[in-house]
Formats: sequence, C-alpha cells, structure tokens
Amino acid sequence: MAKKKQQVTDDDLDLLEELGVESEPVQTGGRTPREQRIIAGFEEIERFIEERGRHPQHGDDRDIFERLYAVRLDRIRESSECREVLKDLDARGLLGDKGNSSIGGDDLQDDEDLLAALGVDKSSGGDITSLVHVRPRSEISAAEEVAQRTPCSDFHLFKPLFETVQQDLDAGKRKTVKFGEKAAIREGHLFILDGQKAFVAKAGEVFTNDYGHENCRLRVIYDNGTESDLLLRSLQSALYKDKHSRRILDRDQVGPLFLDNEEEGDQATGYVYVLRSLSDHPFVAEHRKAIHKIGVTGGNVTKRIANAKKDPTYLLAEVEVVAEYKLANINRKALEVLIHKFFANARLDLELKDRFGSQVEPREWFLVPLPAIDEAMQKIKEGTIGEFQYDRESARLV
Repeated sequence: MAKKKQQVTDDDLDLLEELGVESEPVQTGGRTPREQRIIAGFEEIERFIEERGRHPQHGDDRDIFERLYAVRLDRIRESSECREVLKDLDARGLLGDKGNSSIGGDDLQDDEDLLAALGVDKSSGGDITSLVHVRPRSEISAAEEVAQRTPCSDFHLFKPLFETVQQDLDAGKRKTVKFGEKAAIREGHLFILDGQKAFVAKAGEVFTNDYGHENCRLRVIYDNGTESDLLLRSLQSALYKDKHSRRILDRDQVGPLFLDNEEEGDQATGYVYVLRSLSDHPFVAEHRKAIHKIGVTGGNVTKRIANAKKDPTYLLAEVEVVAEYKLANINRKALEVLIHKFFANARLDLELKDRFGSQVEPREWFLVPLPAIDEAMQKIKEGTIGEFQYDRESARLV
C-alpha cells in the first residue's frame, strides 16, 4: 500500500517559526524556479506583516528590508504573472489592490534590481531561486531587536528600581527562575535577557494577529540605560531562545517550590501528589481520567494511601498516584490552600457513606484533567499563577 504523503499546514509552519526553525517554501513538482522565487518573496512579506502587525511601507525613514518588501509587494500586485501564481496562497488578501510604487516600470523586477533602484548596490550571485540579499530570519530578528534598543531618556526614573532589585537578589529577598516556553509577560514584570535586567514598563493594547495569537506592543527598559519598543511575542521568543534567561520573582514569591535537582541548603518539605480513584462509583467510573485528588504531604505518599479503601478521604476505594511534585523550603499548608482555591470552581460535589453509615463529603477531589494540574504547578513554580484562573468549561487555564 502506498504511503500517503503528509501535508504541511499553515499551523505547522507557524509552529516551526515560533520554535525558531526557518521553514522553506513548499516546492511542488509543478513549480518552475521562477514561480518558486515569486512564492518565496511573497512569504517574506507575509512574515514581515506577522511580526510587525502591519504592511511594509515606503519611505527613507524605513529600514532597507521594509522598503524592499514594500516595493516588492507593489510589483507583485502589478504583475499578472505573480497574481496568478499566488492567487491560492493569498490568505491575507494582499493582492486585492494594486500598489502605488515609487519606482517606475511595469515589469516584474528582480530583488537585485529593486535594491539598486532603492540606492543599494548589491552584487548578484548564486542560484536564481535564492533570495541572495535576504539574511536568515534569526539574523534579521536579532538585528531588529538590537536596532530597537535606544537610549532611555528618562532612565533616572528606573535606575533606583534596578538598584533595589539587585540589592534584593544579593540579599536573597528575590529569586530568579527559568523562563518557560510561552510563559506570561505582563506590565511590571522583570527578566534577565542577554545578561541584562529588563523591566516591562508598559504594555499597549492587545490585538489578535492573523493566526489568532494575542499580541501587544511593549516598552521594555534595560539596566544599561537603553529601552526597546517591541512586540510581546518577540520578547517572549527572545527570552525562550536565550538559554540563560531568567524571570525575576517579586519579594512575595521568594522560595523554590518544586525541585528537579536538590541544591545544598534546600530543605525537603514534602510533596504535592495527584491521585486517581479506582472506585466503581458510577460517576467516578465514567469520568475517571478527569477526577483527581490533589493534596500535600510531608511524608511518604505510598504509605499515606496504604489504607485508602477504608478512608472516605479517598472515596473508600483504592487509588493510584499519577503525579508527584517535590517541595523544598515551602509552607505545605499554605500551598495546599492555594491549589485548592485555584481549582475551587471544579471541586467534585459527591456524597458518600463511610463504613459506619455516616454521610461524608470529600473536599480534595476535583473534576480537573491532569494536564491542567501540571500546567498549574508550572505556573506556581514560575510565580505567575496569580495571573491565571481555571476555566471549568474549557478545562484549561486562561
């Protein structure tokens, strides 16, 4: 049986781009080198729009790449050949209007010619299918990020903050944690990026891009006296790609909650455990994989559940441990209260009779899938749990 060829979707390409993987334009067997080149050039324009949230514009005050994309888009719109090649690829409707190019001529020009018309002398070379003037996206993004950092005119207002934060870090009053993928970024947050402390001084109005992702413009102040005006998703990506990036926690978030590797001086204080019931109760049996008990203990979890089938706390049935999170230097009771409060709207409403016939209502069982519990643990670890809530209808954190 012939193996069906797997198609690459727009979501796949978007995911690859988020992960920093440069995706080449899909080359189908019927495309000529010229058509492949047209598609590649069009995709560069689409990536610009995705990152900047606007169409490329003409003007001497624009960088050379934006000016090139603006002229290229005009030429594509004016070319019947390009419009025919791209008609099924134009998800944003970029071909709808013919542009008003500032460069004369009706023929589709090569990028080398466009650059020359813009006053840039770029010698040609290489395969005609290659966009020889275009640097890799990672290099362009890095250059844009550096270019966006300008002297901060009111740095004197932020300098005391950075000094206080450093004093807190030196005194152990603040801690840093690894920045997680797609972790929250909000106004007032502090990070370490490329060895510099970065403060999110302002977050603009949130908008949704063509892929359904929320984004906004940020004003970020750095401790070296510079600032940048960049998109939230760009900062998020930079923090994720920097292997040494960190989130700086607030004073009230001090203390490691979950340990992967114990360090000298850490005091083990127990575990957060997640249990799944093996009860044959009709409702429990029907929703078994979505019903979990979340608890905190300072002892051994296995010993704690040894007599589960005799204890109403465990629904008078055997249980299995499906997740454990080791704690260090933490108030177990306070953490347990925090977790139960977070999932309070999904608390399981179930009444049972104990072995003496008395009615009992277990309070530590929740109708919450395991991935949502694990995500909540990660948000607690990152110090961002206060920015989320559990949505019972969608069974996820929002």
